[in-house]
Amino acid sequence: MRPDPARNLPFDLIICNGRHFDGTGGPSAIRHLGIRDGRVVAVGTEPLDETGCGQVINAAGLWVTPGFLDTHTHYDAELLAGPGLKESVRHGVTTVTFGSCSIGMVCSDAEDCSDLFTRVESIPREEVLPLLKRTKTWNTPRGYVDALEKMPLGPNVTAFLGHSDLRVSVMGLSRAVDKATQPTEAEMQHMEAVLEEGLDVGLLGLSTMTTKWDKLDGDRERSKSLPTTYAKWKEYARLNRVLRRRERIHQGAPDIVTKINMFAFLFASFGWFRKPLKTTLITLMDVKSNGLLHRMVGKLAHFCNRYFNANFRWQALPCPFEVHADGIDLVIFEEFGAGEAALHLANEVERNVLLKDEKYRRWFRKNYESKLTPRVWHRDFHDAEIVGCPDASVIGKSFGAVADARGIHPVDAFLDLVVEHGKALRWKTTIGNYRKHRLEAIVQDKGAILSFSDAGAHIRNMAFYNFPLRMLKLVNDANVEGRSFMSMEHAVWRLTGELGDWFGIDAGHLRLGDRADIAIIDPRGLDASTAAYAEAPMPEFGGVMRMVNRNDAAVAATIINGRIAYRQTRFAADFGEQRGYGRFLRAGEIPARDAASVEASLARAA
Repeated sequence: MRPDPARNLPFDLIICNGRHFDGTGGPSAIRHLGIRDGRVVAVGTEPLDETGCGQVINAAGLWVTPGFLDTHTHYDAELLAGPGLKESVRHGVTTVTFGSCSIGMVCSDAEDCSDLFTRVESIPREEVLPLLKRTKTWNTPRGYVDALEKMPLGPNVTAFLGHSDLRVSVMGLSRAVDKATQPTEAEMQHMEAVLEEGLDVGLLGLSTMTTKWDKLDGDRERSKSLPTTYAKWKEYARLNRVLRRRERIHQGAPDIVTKINMFAFLFASFGWFRKPLKTTLITLMDVKSNGLLHRMVGKLAHFCNRYFNANFRWQALPCPFEVHADGIDLVIFEEFGAGEAALHLANEVERNVLLKDEKYRRWFRKNYESKLTPRVWHRDFHDAEIVGCPDASVIGKSFGAVADARGIHPVDAFLDLVVEHGKALRWKTTIGNYRKHRLEAIVQDKGAILSFSDAGAHIRNMAFYNFPLRMLKLVNDANVEGRSFMSMEHAVWRLTGELGDWFGIDAGHLRLGDRADIAIIDPRGLDASTAAYAEAPMPEFGGVMRMVNRNDAAVAATIINGRIAYRQTRFAADFGEQRGYGRFLRAGEIPARDAASVEASLARAA
């Protein structure tokens, strides 16, 4: 076969003999792919002419899929220090989205961005604030996109405009977190104009957050909730009108403690006598604190999409939601008063004085034992294992077991160990997705999209950089066991083409003419190592250790815009340094030829 009958030119890269998945959900097959100038220019079952080809990858026994999409990350700060974003690329992720949960690095000044970001996302403020002061030269969406396009990006990137970031830039930090203050008409018009500019330059839409446990860092308004939580619904409604008219996305979170205002988000998505508003919220999860909740909210989304012409999707994670913590530094403690009070104190000495106080402990025990207050955390210290501590005698035990042995309350056992060992006390618990059969139901839910990694955030608490691989393992394991609940083609589509189509970006497919973003997967590597614990230093943030994933046997290569970025555990020599592999993907820039396939994909999802 000639390289390309239309141009008779050699290929830059050939991938031969692999099982090719095109990201549409259609049948996979052994095919050969030819790539030139960053695009797929040949797909077939006959071998391609390798004459003059720069590189050839023999993918025999491997799966060749579109690069994975991660549409909920908090890479905003890390991107500025290390735009390669290697922790995602090494797991086959070729497109990431940031600006999630109302916070970003677009409009506000350096200190405001830091105060919005660091405590919520558990990133060291002493690293982020100097980084922002050194690198942030923009304060508009257009300036932000211009900066992104000059960076040596690793993966492709997309972004939301964060409502908290927007609100602070227009109102000022103090006014934006004053519940007695609402924006003036001039300020509201300013916010609408900035949002319009963001959509003009290709941002996906607006991100919001209404969970009040996400708190500000710094000294000026420390422990106030994020600014977006102080907005009245009429403010959301005006910004939603812009999104609806422009057919862009509202990404947000209901108050995940009370959950009541999710009905307002659902209603806003309704398409009766108007365009439906694309809305995606966190999260569809089988939480231990309420085993029925995910079933109810999942069915509610289906009902609204079917009968009220809504366009609503929950975000879901296709693996157990296991979290780790150093001492008491974990966001789940923000959901009740005693936990908030401890995390408000940044000084360890002051915090320990509080934790030893008997009155405070009674307050903590009351919060812990309350059965009536809504919660995300199951509040069971018998279900929290100590994995690291200077006192080796407690390692491998739960706080509840330690309490039982000492004849004290589990809260007292926990606080005693925190006071004694501080951040040297390392422990873990599973918040949700702990039942395999329920997890398998969640990943099949048509009212959900599979993408909620929080990559780049909570660096000491969790690592879901490889969630696409864990999804493939979940499906592959069932197929091997002879109880298939989903085809592998459908699983790949859920991780690629479905996301690209719903978010309206040129990503997620691997057909003739598509951009060559590719993950080459070795199914033999989809083993227990995908869930293994690992840590690695972050050179971008002074070498601080973060949780990572290290199941390198699963990804044979990651190809971004036709260039091999990662192969056989090694990154390309120039990756993330001088030359960029990825690019900024503008919302709505989908080739016209794809219109029919996008409609078919969205119909399948519905």
